[in-house]
Parts: sequence; structure tokens; C-alpha cells
Amino acid sequence: MKIAFIGLGNMGAPMAANLSKAGHAVVGFDTMAKPEGLTLAASAVEAVDGADVVITMLPNGQILRAVADQVIPAMKPGAVLCDCSTVDVDSAKAVAAQASAAGLGALDAPVSGGTGGATNGTLTFMVGGDDASFATVAPLFDIMGQKAVHCGAAGAGQSAKICNNMILGVTMIATCEAFALADKLGLDRQKMFDVVSTSSGYSWTMNAYCPAPGVGPKSPADNGYKPGFAAELMLKDLRLSQQAATSADADTPMGQLAAALYEQFVETEDGKGMDFSAMLPRFEKRGRP
Repeated sequence: MKIAFIGLGNMGAPMAANLSKAGHAVVGFDTMAKPEGLTLAASAVEAVDGADVVITMLPNGQILRAVADQVIPAMKPGAVLCDCSTVDVDSAKAVAAQASAAGLGALDAPVSGGTGGATNGTLTFMVGGDDASFATVAPLFDIMGQKAVHCGAAGAGQSAKICNNMILGVTMIATCEAFALADKLGLDRQKMFDVVSTSSGYSWTMNAYCPAPGVGPKSPADNGYKPGFAAELMLKDLRLSQQAATSADADTPMGQLAAALYEQFVETEDGKGMDFSAMLPRFEKRGRP
């Protein structure tokens, strides 16, 4: 296929590179990043000229809407706009409606797996949109990731992503709190891991992404909490979850508290630029209020 890839940052660049390595003709565009090894266009409109699929990986819904306004009129009839950003559900639905009105297919396909998954082609895609568009882009999902789940109509991919990441944020806080409590109770961290990782408290944040350095599989905790998934990105996703909860009139007290804690960590403490698992050293330094 001929593919346009707009947004060539830490996630987009390796995703585009994997498509190019697989033999697809990829033309990229980014206002700032200029990664080597990719064919770059001078503008987003130039990048999408003649493309069968246009993939976007952008910071937020406002930017997605602005890019969509530029590229949708320039896309060829029947092409598919596939947004892999994590944005608000309303923006995803609005862009899908705009694309459909222009005779285009549209998918919202946010990802899970971080920069490592983007580089290694092991991302998971949560996809919203029509069946025909999903079928068109499915071979590309197979190159960029290990799994793509068609979750439903437009907006369903973003809905799945923010629900998943609300669980992730809440669970990471609980895991970090438990390690900090175990420390103060004099429990060895390795013993704590050995028990919880094989008991009812096991979770992805404990078993695969343990926030305690030197315990469990290697994680950002073993690299000074340099981000695999930055705390400010977790805050973004938790805010999106609460925005959606407000729109849907859903009671999410744990998600709301997690958003407030990450906001404090990122905006008034030292969490910005740290991995989201750096909540553990935060709790270590604190006593009970």
C-alpha cells in the first residue's frame, strides 16, 4: 500500500519505519521530528497525496481535529484515515464523521505497548470504526503490532483505551502503596513480590512492570525510573477517562482519585519526565497524612 504517516515522534517514527521495512511505500510528515530512513513530505497535505491509508499519531484531540481539517479534503476517495493517537472520544467520533462525509473510511486505533512495542512491532491496537476500513488496515496492524481488537463503531477504540488505562493508573498506585507499606512493616521486597505475584494481588503492574528496582522482570524502575510510559502521559489518559466519565454520567471514584494523585505528582512534585511507576519513591518518602 501507499501510506502517509503524520506524527513521527517517539511512537510514530518506529511504527512508520516498520511499515517501510515490510515493503510499503511510506511518506511521513511531522512539524518537528525528522527521523532518518523515512521519505519525508514538506506538508501533511503533500504526504497524503494518493495514499491508500493515512495514519496519524498526534498529541491530543485538538491537534487531531486540525490535521483532519487539512488532510481529509486532500485524500483520495475511498482511502482510510486511521488515527492511532490517544484522544478524547468526542474528537475521535467527530473526525470519523468528517471523514465519512468526505467519502473516506475512518478508524480510531489507539495503542498499548509504549515505545518498546512501537520499535519491536508488538503493539496492541484497540480499534473503532466500520468493518471495511478495519479490513483494509488489518495487514498494517499485523506489521506494527501483535494484536488488533475491533471494539465496535467509531469511538470504541478510544473508549477501550481510556478504560484500560484507568485500570492501569489505579493499579499502579495500589502496587506502589503496597510496596511502601511493606517497607515500613519490615517486609523484604523480594518476598513481597514472590507472594503477591502468585497470589490474589497479582497484576500487570506487579508481575510485568514492577515498580520496585531489582525485583521481578526488568522495568523502568531498574533504569532510574526513566520513562517507558511517562507520568504525564498517564495523567493525560486519566484526565481523558474522567472527561468521558462526566459525559457518560459514570461514577468512577478510584479513577478520579488516581487522576488527582498523578496531577499532584506531575504538576507540583517531581514526577514530570519520570516513569509512571515512580509513584513508589514518592510514597516511600511520605508518612500518613
